[in-house]
Amino acid sequence: MGQPVTLIKTSSPRPGILRFELNRSLTGMGHVRYEAGDEIIADDPASELASRLFAAGGVAAVHVYSSVVTVTLMSTDVGDLETVIAGLYTYYLPGVEIPSDEELIAMVEG
Repeated sequence: MGQPVTLIKTSSPRPGILRFELNRSLTGMGHVRYEAGDEIIADDPASELASRLFAAGGVAAVHVYSSVVTVTLMSTDVGDLETVIAGLYTYYLPGVEIPSDEELIAMVEG
């Protein structure tokens, strides 16, 4: 469940830089930059995406401006970043139990 993020990988004139244009804005009109090793505390889509990209490995920095995500690589040995980005809003992955209607209603009422 959830809606996959549609993205286009665009080229950059600098080697080691990947740019992705998404079908939705993650930051509005704000810029957000994350460096490898930074503690990511915020609970917003851009922060969650940065955490996931760093966990994929090989990423030195992530910059998010609206619907454009720029990734600086520290090596060429990186995970499948497109899949990481596309799955940002996918909540129920294989093996995850989907709550019943009664459980969802109890969450709202409780």
